Amino acid sequence: MEKLIITIAPTGNVPTKDMNPHVPLTPEEIAKDIIACHEKGAAVAHIHARDKDGVPTCDVKYFEKTVRLLDEAGCPIVKQISTGARGGKSGEARAEALELNPLSASLSSGSSNFPTSINANEPKLVEYLAKTMLEKNIKPEIEVFDVAMINNAVRLQKEGLIKGPLLFNFVLGVKGSLPATPKNLFFLFESLPPNAVWSVSIIGPQHVNLSVMAMALGGHVRVGIEDNVYYRKGILATNVALVARIASIAQSMGREIATPQDVKKIWGIE
Repeated sequence: MEKLIITIAPTGNVPTKDMNPHVPLTPEEIAKDIIACHEKGAAVAHIHARDKDGVPTCDVKYFEKTVRLLDEAGCPIVKQISTGARGGKSGEARAEALELNPLSASLSSGSSNFPTSINANEPKLVEYLAKTMLEKNIKPEIEVFDVAMINNAVRLQKEGLIKGPLLFNFVLGVKGSLPATPKNLFFLFESLPPNAVWSVSIIGPQHVNLSVMAMALGGHVRVGIEDNVYYRKGILATNVALVARIASIAQSMGREIATPQDVKKIWGIE
């Protein structure tokens, strides 16, 4: 079976220090956590940015500092920049950090619901982001909150806006979107186009069980305080502990852990 890619999503847009004091918010905190998670087996870092007040931002200077700190530390982890809706409204704002030319970036190929707002991704905005990534040779990771987002990505590939193999991340458990159930995981898995590479981000109490199911199916796993502020009921998470647990389970299953160099091969970008 293919080596397991572990992605660390250390920050996101929602967690605060009041929710979990371990969430990193500054570039220094984020970079430190990513480096520690890489040492435990994470090969990809899904990077969000917060401003000086801890508010989600697309301002490239905050992304740039995190990336620079990782580079200065010699951390080889694959950097994946978020272009998520909470960080900015316009396509131009959400694409600002792509100027850093990361190896990968997130791309939601449709709209969905968040608990108190809309995850708005209108077709023109999606096409703009996809085209920008294509021009910069950045690998899009399609964030799938609903099965239509798989079909939308296939269409974008047919239109020449995304190169194969298509890379998907199933996000299950967000209130307002697909619940985190085995049935929904299998539904999305069975809806994939041929040769797709995929991972899961499971929010909520099922994050270990469904991550293990995904691993058994040949998928990859994203973990981090962005997705789960709790390690288990009553115990707050740290990013390092979340990565270490998945790496330990993978090893128990006999599945090797991918390195950043392995990621490039699996994603077809070498």
